[in-house]
Amino acid sequence: MTALSRRRIGRTDAPPGTVLWDAHSICSEIPRLFEGRLPDLNFGTNSGASCAPSLAEALLARAETLTAYTHVRDGRFKGGYTTPHYGQPADNIHATQLEIAQSTYLASEQAPWPIDLQAAASLSAAIEPLLATASDWRPESS
Repeated sequence: MTALSRRRIGRTDAPPGTVLWDAHSICSEIPRLFEGRLPDLNFGTNSGASCAPSLAEALLARAETLTAYTHVRDGRFKGGYTTPHYGQPADNIHATQLEIAQSTYLASEQAPWPIDLQAAASLSAAIEPLLATASDWRPESS
């Protein structure tokens, strides 16, 4: 993130509780990095240091309603670069990462990585309420 972006995130006219949402996908199985299969949705909060506990709890509560998908918070992935570098809850900047297992939307995780349109549509419908939860969230008054 550039200095300009950081200033925009932390600007004084930003709504209370600015949320930085980082999302991308990864292979479901990478034997050289970890054993077994990843959960479908991997929420990273830098072990709780990058966002308010109430935001992480709200996202996990919403994920609980997505019965077609497994999920974990701060499992193998805790947020990579984004959450520890930009999540500053004390400064009202809350960062979270969603690492999505590619098996949730691809027909195959091998080149040429064909998309499963039905699975992708289902995943999109599942992510929408997660984003709404993050967007609607407000920090508790101090």
